[in-house]
Amino acid sequence: MLEQLQAIEEEALAALEAASDEEALKAWSSRYIGKKGAVTQVLRGMGGLPAEERPRMGKAANEAKVRLEAAYEQRAEQVEAEALARDLAAGAVDISLPGRTRKRGGLHPSTRTLRRFYEIWGDMGFQVYRSRDVELDDINFTALNIPPHHPARDMQDTFYTTDEGVILRTHTSPGQIHAMRELGADGTQPIRVILPGMCYRYEQITARSEVQFHQVEGLVVGRNIRMSDLKGTITEFAKRMFNPSAQVRFRASYFPFTEPSMEIDVECFLCAGKGCNVCKYTGWLEIAGCGMVNPVVLRNGGYDPSEWSGFAFGMGPERITMLKHGITDIRYFWGNDLRFLEQF
Repeated sequence: MLEQLQAIEEEALAALEAASDEEALKAWSSRYIGKKGAVTQVLRGMGGLPAEERPRMGKAANEAKVRLEAAYEQRAEQVEAEALARDLAAGAVDISLPGRTRKRGGLHPSTRTLRRFYEIWGDMGFQVYRSRDVELDDINFTALNIPPHHPARDMQDTFYTTDEGVILRTHTSPGQIHAMRELGADGTQPIRVILPGMCYRYEQITARSEVQFHQVEGLVVGRNIRMSDLKGTITEFAKRMFNPSAQVRFRASYFPFTEPSMEIDVECFLCAGKGCNVCKYTGWLEIAGCGMVNPVVLRNGGYDPSEWSGFAFGMGPERITMLKHGITDIRYFWGNDLRFLEQF
């Protein structure tokens, strides 16, 4: 039986050298080392051998099978390499073509607008100051001239926590207090900052309102800061953000933390002020609110309002992104729909 096994191995190796494609290799494997192959049949026939010869025969058969399997793997690699070489020679694969690039993710549209904000305000001398999302009621409202039972609190539906007096901030304005107290050096240093961040309001989700959204607050405090400084700064921002010929108008409004207060409109950049469905045929788009910092807020921030003055503004990146690209539903920003996000 050893001679039979040796003859099978020699025959198998010779046949393996002749196998030149994948189909021939599969047939060879089935014939010699498969479940019904020649080597397997030898192993099954050991039952007729004397008991003392079975271990030696079994070892020899297993070793022969291992050698044939190794030879099969080696030959399979050779056949694959030869097939590739033939394809290259025939021009089936053009190795001069660039490889397939991996698909990369893109920046979220809100992130793009935020980065543009940082660039513009940074060029104008503003530094970025970040404040916390979880805020104290006293800082979010009272320090901003919105005491308990003030009607303005009804305008901002608030997320309250189980800890009394701890809330999710409803606007980025409380960052003004933190910035003045931290950067103002006890009311002795001027500051010029923007305060970007996420805000939270317990509101019904609609095409125009979300429970979370970005805001970018701006704050300037110094000596002899006037309304003309505010108007000039906002106008310059609008020209850089939208177009160099952008027209800006200011409308009287009310915010508890600024006095006087204004809404800011920019001439519709989609219709050049002629009127369209985006600007509701008025020719103007509202982009922000602003005003001179209320003396109460200055005092709560550590400044003496008789010596210091300032202005503040607040704008929403999502709103401006919606205006620039004609987006009609704010829910797209947080829906994670790739059909929307991949357009940016």
